[in-house]
Amino acid sequence: MRAQIIKAWIFSLGCIASSHGYTNEWKAAAWLHEVKLGVLHHDTGALWSGFRRESGADFNLEAIFSPQYKILGGFIRPALGGSVSTAGDTSKLYSGVRWQYDHTSGLFFSVGFGGAVHNGDLHLQHNDRKALGSRVLFHIPIEIGYRVGARSSLSVYFDHVSNANFADPNEGMDSLGGRYGYRF
Repeated sequence: MRAQIIKAWIFSLGCIASSHGYTNEWKAAAWLHEVKLGVLHHDTGALWSGFRRESGADFNLEAIFSPQYKILGGFIRPALGGSVSTAGDTSKLYSGVRWQYDHTSGLFFSVGFGGAVHNGDLHLQHNDRKALGSRVLFHIPIEIGYRVGARSSLSVYFDHVSNANFADPNEGMDSLGGRYGYRF
C-alpha cells in the first residue's frame, strides 16, 4: 500500500512538472492557484501534541485552489493535500480552507482549518505508533514563508491533527518542515 501511495505521488509530481510549459493552453490558472511540495519531520515532539512516538519524515503535496474570498487583508482559498510517511507510520489526506496574507516585501503568513483522514492506529496497540482515537481528525496548518519571484516560494510549514477530545484517546500529531510553492 505504501509503495502505491509513493508511486501515485511521484506520478502526480511528474504531471505537475510536465504541465509547467503548457499552463496557458491547459488553463490551470483558472482553477489551481498554487502547488506546494515539502519534506516534513514526522510526529515532531515538544509542540502542540507534546510528545513523539513515530519516526521518520513525510513527503507533503498540497494544492491550493483559485476560488477566493478577501478578508482582513488576505485571501481565503480551499486546499487539498496529503503527507506520506517514509517510515511506514501514519499518513494522512486533508482538505480545508487557508487564509493567507501576502506582504509587499515577499513575506507571507498562512493559517487554516479543515479535516483529515489517516491510516494510523486509533487505540494504543504499539508503543511506536500514536493512538489518534478517530479515523477523521481536525487539521490545523500554519505556514510562514518568502515569495521568491512572482511564481516561487519557500516556507516553514507546521500542521497539527487531532480529534479535539471528541474521541478517546487523543494523542494528536504534529509535523514541521520546509516547502516549495509554485504559483500558477
